[in-house]
This record gives sequence, C-alpha cells and structure tokens, in this order.
Amino acid sequence: MELDPALTALNQTVLSSGPRPFVLLGVPGLEALHAWLSVPVCLLYMAALAGNAFLLGLVVADKALRSPMYQLLGLLAAADLVLATSTVPKALAVLWGLSGEISFGACLAQLFVAHAAFIAESSVLLATAVDRYVAICQPLCYAAMLTQHVVGTVAVAAVTRGACVMAPSVALLQRLPYCGRWAMPQTYCEHMGVAWLACGDTRPNIWYGLATTLLYLVLDLGLIGASYAFILSAVCRLPSHAGAHPKALGTCVAHASVIVLFYTPALFSFLAHRFGRYTGPGHIHILLANLYVVVPRALNPVVYRVQTRQITQQLRHLLRLCWTGAGSNVGPEWSPPEE
Repeated sequence: MELDPALTALNQTVLSSGPRPFVLLGVPGLEALHAWLSVPVCLLYMAALAGNAFLLGLVVADKALRSPMYQLLGLLAAADLVLATSTVPKALAVLWGLSGEISFGACLAQLFVAHAAFIAESSVLLATAVDRYVAICQPLCYAAMLTQHVVGTVAVAAVTRGACVMAPSVALLQRLPYCGRWAMPQTYCEHMGVAWLACGDTRPNIWYGLATTLLYLVLDLGLIGASYAFILSAVCRLPSHAGAHPKALGTCVAHASVIVLFYTPALFSFLAHRFGRYTGPGHIHILLANLYVVVPRALNPVVYRVQTRQITQQLRHLLRLCWTGAGSNVGPEWSPPEE
C-alpha cells in the first residue's frame, strides 16, 4: 500500500521542523481556582528567593562564616534558588493565565535544569552529612580533611553529577514521537510528564528514571543514614557530665531537618507520579508537585537561621548595624531598641 505523496511530504515537514510547542494546562478541574492557587505559590517563592539569597550573600560576604559547614549551606541555598527559579516563574505564568505555551526546547531545558539542581542538592546534603561526621567523629582531622578546596570540588562534582544523570533523560525524550499530543496537565515541565505525552515506547524513559532515582536518591539517603548512625554512636560515647551530648547533637539538628524537608516530599512525589497516576485525582499530584518546589526552598533558610547559632548571631549583628545606621539620620534622641 503506497502512502499519499502529500501526506508523506507533510510528515517530513513536521519532522524537519521539530515538535510544536507544548501547552501547560495548569491544574485541570481547578481552572477557576488558578488565581487563588497562585497566591501561596507566589508568596512561598518570594520567601524562598529572599531567604536563600540573603543566606548565600551572608556566607559569601561574612568572613566569620567561611568554614566548610557554612560554605556547604551556601551551596544548598544556591541549589534551592536554581531549582525554584527554573520552575516557579513559568508555573505562575500558567496560573495567572499569561502564557501556557512553552517550546519543546525550552521544556527540555527547564526539566534538565530543575532535575539537575535537585540531584546537585542531594549531593551537597550528602557532603554536609560527611562534614558533620568528620567534625564529631574525627575532630582532630577536620581542618586537614575539609578545606575550601574540598568544598569547591564538592560543588563541581555535584553539578557534574546532576548534568550527567539528566543528559540521557533529555536524549531519551528527544527521540520520542509525540503524534499531536501537546497538552500537558502541569504547570512546568518534568521528565515523566513529558514522556506520558509521547506515542512511542516510553519504557526506556521509565526504567532509566527508576534506575537513576535508586542510584542517587536511595544511595544518598543510605549514606546519609549511615553517617548519622556513626554520629549517634560517637555522641553516646561522649561524657554526659560536660553537656557534650546536646552540643554535639545541636550541630546536626539543622542538617537533619533540611534532609527531612528535602527527601520526604521528593520521594512522595516520585512514587505518586510513577505508581499512583491512575489511583488518585490528578490535580492532587500536580498541587503536590508545585508545593514541593517552593515549600522546602522557603523553609530551609528559616531552619538554618533558627538551628545554626552563628548564622543567627551574624543576622542579629547585621540588623543591629542597620538600626544604628538608621538612627544616625533621625537625630540624637533616637536609640536602637533594646534586646
């Protein structure tokens, strides 16, 4: 059976011009609530931007925060900024009804940057767990083992790891035919959301996504858990009469809190998207995916500030300087508020 020459020419034209843009639908079934749904997303995004940018600037500018622990916190803040900024602005544009269209290339770039930033942040969290292990279990070796050069190596390795894991995912998506399915029930592009639109064989995408998740997510969690097991074992051997137990554990509270905020919604979102796609309302998965990219990013700087004493002290010092500077312009009767 011969194909119609006109149809063959049309198919060749479509293939040569590349896939057409995708249309992000937002949250299907809740279109009337898009404007209201955008309010918490926008507020949390602004909080994440302000908190992480301030923390990153504080670590870079303040010489008192030049130890590896604080530099690793700066790397986490940078990863949070990249992850949130690569997804939330487009999500807000969709929810506000400004633009739901995104080109195929821009969609692949967005999911590449977002997922690579997630993997990089997981790598930095693992490095932070190692930092706490060395500080508590091998304190005499801390200064020699964890230097600024090591922190720089961790940053390069984390970014490289994220890029290497995500590059095959993008290549697998590019090879798929999409057969006129361009409407995506989501507010931003992510790997399996794009793969579900394809009309070809998506099993390589599914298995590769599962394998890489086990490779970095479960592996990182296992190594972090092992480091904290060693930390708890070492803390139990410390003398209790000197108050060493709470002091040692206090240095790990912020990191452990960030781990819970980071991995819990990530694992839930991953499992729900792959195994619960047909077992629950689709808008629940989409709402959780949007909250995942903003809630941990907004809460992390708060956890750092509350649980990390030196960051809190530097913040108070900065605020005191701001009050003093403001007071110099309002006359001699002004004085900063007492603490």
